[in-house]
Amino acid sequence: MARPDKAAAVAELTDSFRGSSAAMLTEYRGLTVAQLKELRRSLAGNATYAVVKNTLTKIAAREAGIDSFESLLEGPSAIAFVTGDPVVVAKGLRDFGRANPALVVKGGVLDGRPLSADEVRKLADLESREVLLAKLAGDMKASLQQAVSLFAAPLSQAARVLGALEAQKLSEPQPPAEAPEASVQEAAPEPEMPTDGTPGIEETPDTTAAETAGDEGGAAQVVADATDVPAHTDVAGDATSAS
Repeated sequence: MARPDKAAAVAELTDSFRGSSAAMLTEYRGLTVAQLKELRRSLAGNATYAVVKNTLTKIAAREAGIDSFESLLEGPSAIAFVTGDPVVVAKGLRDFGRANPALVVKGGVLDGRPLSADEVRKLADLESREVLLAKLAGDMKASLQQAVSLFAAPLSQAARVLGALEAQKLSEPQPPAEAPEASVQEAAPEPEMPTDGTPGIEETPDTTAAETAGDEGGAAQVVADATDVPAHTDVAGDATSAS
């Protein structure tokens, strides 16, 4: 490979390291071209699987700040540059390696942290991001439903109590309506007129006997006697002198 081509290859590998959240180094000795294509298709969407030259990859890794690949880059090497879920990529490599034992995972790097082959296998045993999010969403939904139930329980209980009280009130016999109070108070009885001749209180003199006898003068005398009118005063109230 000419020097300009090597420089371009190193720059491309460096960009791949820097643009990936993880990278997993494998040895593909014994795999056919068809098998490599199948592996690429299985990882598509989460990683780009590329066959690399060890010398150029060492330079690119150093330029990207990765030194964990230095001792692992021996023999036919290929790297899965992860742009999606690292767990899904680790699972894909593990599953493909079970069907094709010629694939060997040698190590990797995750967010700048080196990973051994065992750690890559442990990563494959984890649940994927989608599964974790689904479980998290389920837990959150359950918690929200529980909270809603806790808040709604007192309200529904109060509604039932109020409904029972209202039904009980409607079933009770209603007391008879009270008669309205009289708008006008009964008139107090008039005080009896005194008959002892108390001054200032007028009483009706009894002139029945005199009127029956046709004695107008006798009737006038009865009135005069009842009202303390002097004998020399006439019934009209005009003073006269004695004859």
